[in-house]
Amino acid sequence: MAILVTGGAGFIGSHVVHDLIAMGEEVIVLDDLSGGFADNVNPAAQFIAGSIGDPALIEEIFRTRHIDFIFHLAAYAAEGLSHFIKRFNYENNLIGSVNLINAAVNYNVKCFVFTSSIAVYGAAQLPMREEVAPVPEDSYGIAKLAVEQELKASRHLFGLNYIVFRPHNVYGENQNLGDKYRNVVGIFMNQIMRGEPLTIFGDGTQTRAFSYIREVSTVIAKSIYVPAAYNEVFNLGADEVFTVNELAQAVCRAFGVKPEINYLEARKEVLHAHSDHAKVQRVFGTPARYSLEEGIRAMADWAKKAGPRQNKKFENLEIMKNLPPSWLQ
Repeated sequence: MAILVTGGAGFIGSHVVHDLIAMGEEVIVLDDLSGGFADNVNPAAQFIAGSIGDPALIEEIFRTRHIDFIFHLAAYAAEGLSHFIKRFNYENNLIGSVNLINAAVNYNVKCFVFTSSIAVYGAAQLPMREEVAPVPEDSYGIAKLAVEQELKASRHLFGLNYIVFRPHNVYGENQNLGDKYRNVVGIFMNQIMRGEPLTIFGDGTQTRAFSYIREVSTVIAKSIYVPAAYNEVFNLGADEVFTVNELAQAVCRAFGVKPEINYLEARKEVLHAHSDHAKVQRVFGTPARYSLEEGIRAMADWAKKAGPRQNKKFENLEIMKNLPPSWLQ
């Protein structure tokens, strides 16, 4: 059977591709390399350079190949920035997803695996549980929730099976170190390697459960083999909660440097976010667990070899009002 992985040159997607190929599957990667790198693509996969926003390309892929499963990981996952790039966010994260859903229905795909986000919950009661009614607070979370709802509607009307994962704060090897708008662990590591102080919005007491990639990717990859996972939604990631200050300390320890932190004006964001994982453990079993120190050390070893990256400025801001000044630099 053939499996299409969108975003397979990106961070989480590249690890899912590795896991699927290790399971003996035939994998086709679709990625426009806007946030990923061709070097991330497993050489055993077929690579197609292109965008999920191109419906003609999507149609050609499905018409010329028998796609049994879709793993949809292509997205521009910058929650805070999404407020200021609403059109870009919805074109990439919602309309692009709809292009894939249309093809999945028309070509009888067996299951559509979608990586959503705990951003759909907004400032929900902690820990965030799947049965809580989502109330997203940013455009990224709104788009993700809309795709979830489209998948449910497509299941009801067309019989399209789906699996939705809501991962959170994932870090690890292959992360884009040059993206200053998202992925705080990668931002910290890049700043250290560039000899810059770490930047933290607010006082650093906001909390997250930071999830090492190996706690996430293997569960996603094997999900299509688990019938009980079909047409369900799962939180996915680490359980232990840390402040951003504690994260900064851990990253500095991994690089053997003394913390130097520049505190910036706080952004309007959810201050505390972590989720309950009882459901995913009930269906998939308890995944491999990595302590924050273990995961950070593994990523730091990779980052030192990869080297620092030049920060890439987002050039097509749509709203300037209330934009954090550091994002203009």
